[in-house]
Amino acid sequence: MEKQLYGTVLLKADRILAYLADCQEPQALYTIAKETELTNSTALKILETLNYIGYVQKDTELKKFSLGPTIIKYANRAIQHLDIKEIAQPHLEALQAETGETVHLGIQDKTNIVYIAKIESKNPICLYSKVGKSIPIYCSAMGKAVLAERGDDEVEEYLENNNLVKMTENTITTKAGFRKEIASIRSLGYASDNCEHEEEVFCIGASISINEKNYGAISVSTPKYRVSEEFEQKVIKAVQSCQAKIKKDIIASL
Repeated sequence: MEKQLYGTVLLKADRILAYLADCQEPQALYTIAKETELTNSTALKILETLNYIGYVQKDTELKKFSLGPTIIKYANRAIQHLDIKEIAQPHLEALQAETGETVHLGIQDKTNIVYIAKIESKNPICLYSKVGKSIPIYCSAMGKAVLAERGDDEVEEYLENNNLVKMTENTITTKAGFRKEIASIRSLGYASDNCEHEEEVFCIGASISINEKNYGAISVSTPKYRVSEEFEQKVIKAVQSCQAKIKKDIIASL
């Protein structure tokens, strides 16, 4: 039995978007309706909605439509994220094998870091992080690593617009403390989350940026009780090596 889909108007909208994606120039309503086998009134209603949310744009003078900036932005972002996952995956697997702990790949989404890949530790205690989950930049090793690569003005803008809410006893909640943390990350070349987001979870993270463009960040997370000074240094070295290998492969793919 064929699966029943919800919202046939979305399928019609997809036909319009697919048609416009193949066109080199803006198209008139009549042409769009004819090529997508829709009535003029149905095509117009859908186009007006797509125009409202930015998926298409309308040349009011010529009364023609083309793909809009919003859908192009989403498409470019999706491609970038898929590329970084594909490029990073073998290096993340090697990082997990070397450290034995949980490895994450994340990307910045406004004021958060979103997990887009996770390789679970094979140790008895697993972490509750999951792909799709987002956490604030200020209490995340990956988030702090990404922000530390930005200029002081962007750090100050972040502090101006975001409250440093206490998540655990170790969360940095003062602007002065956070500035000091950023300075330390810049000096060391990596970031840590010393049980700042979750109790008893320790992380080491590094940002993946090339020519001032950020592609994401990586981290190794482990229960705090398993962390010794020797193990911490081992993880730092492994994370930085993984970071370098991913950046090398990104450069090769550009």
